[in-house]
Amino acid sequence: MPLPAEREIFAGQPERLFYDGACGLCHAAVRFVLAKDRSGNAFRFAPLDSDLFRSAIPEAERARLGQTLVVQTADGAILARSRAVLHIMRRLGGIWRLLAGLLAIIPRPLLDRLYDGVAWSRHRLFRRPADVCPVLPPHLRRRFDL
Repeated sequence: MPLPAEREIFAGQPERLFYDGACGLCHAAVRFVLAKDRSGNAFRFAPLDSDLFRSAIPEAERARLGQTLVVQTADGAILARSRAVLHIMRRLGGIWRLLAGLLAIIPRPLLDRLYDGVAWSRHRLFRRPADVCPVLPPHLRRRFDL
């Protein structure tokens, strides 16, 4: 059961998940979140190279973030790397919330190191998505801000 503050945030507008549009792992993560967030109330999606990302995140912070999953929460906080992944898992609920709670026991510097290791090898391990965007059904297309 979410805490009262979480309930208020989760009941509000979807949060933004920004992703690397040239990364197969990021595309897989977006597809995963789309599948788990069946109601479409948790997240909206936009690539890191979008005008929306450039207008939502100041240039200095964009440079600091690099090519990573970024979540802009309902209250405007910017989460990246392992913090973003854990937040996404909590927001999806169910077993994912439980797994996020277990992973949160691990110190964040260690989780970020693990995230960075996967990020470093992601282009070798995960095939780059095709240059052509996939054709999404209208009910999913509405969840993207391109």
